[in-house]
Amino acid sequence: MLFQVRMDVNIPADMPSDVANDIKAREKAYSQDLQKSGKWRHIWRVVGEYANYSIFDVESNAELHEILTGLPLFPYMKISVTPLCRHPSSVRDSDA
Repeated sequence: MLFQVRMDVNIPADMPSDVANDIKAREKAYSQDLQKSGKWRHIWRVVGEYANYSIFDVESNAELHEILTGLPLFPYMKISVTPLCRHPSSVRDSDA
């Protein structure tokens, strides 16, 4: 199942920088492991914002929920999810 996920991050301004840096380092490692596994297929930064659009390829809604709630930055995110399916006019078999 493919999902487009927008993540907007809002780290509190009063969070100590060492705490924020630790959370961001754990977030990077977690997301890169998911990318290497193929579950997190794409990630794009939104220019001028602390936000991204990502494509996830997971087995179920529950698996996506587990992945997203496991993000170290999850408590500081607004997340919106859009389910996707292959477009019949696509010329790429890998879009499934």
